[in-house]
Amino acid sequence: MMACHGGQKVLGMFTDPAHPMHPPVGSFMWVGGMIELVGGFLVAFGLFGSIAAFLLSGQMAAAYFMAHAKGGFFPIVNKGELAVLYCFVFLYISCHGSGILSLDRLLFRRTATTPNTP
Repeated sequence: MMACHGGQKVLGMFTDPAHPMHPPVGSFMWVGGMIELVGGFLVAFGLFGSIAAFLLSGQMAAAYFMAHAKGGFFPIVNKGELAVLYCFVFLYISCHGSGILSLDRLLFRRTATTPNTP
């Protein structure tokens, strides 16, 4: 879903044809869209998922405080509940890791070593 938000900002996908979204390349909105697009795919496939999720968590916290918090204290009032949800889900993923079905596990498989016992 995060990649869809990025595709909306950067590529103009999933938007109303009468009101397309095309922020200028290099603008704040465009950079955020690129982070969402690339980071969303990285987290979805589990490739460098912890790093990408940490960046996305920070971006969603910044988005909440920059765009939503001025509309009121509670997320349900200022329409920031999705940003808060994404923030905490990505924070969990960044701490927990990508999981057993991730590309990280497939590509960078580490075997557990047992200590030598006499």
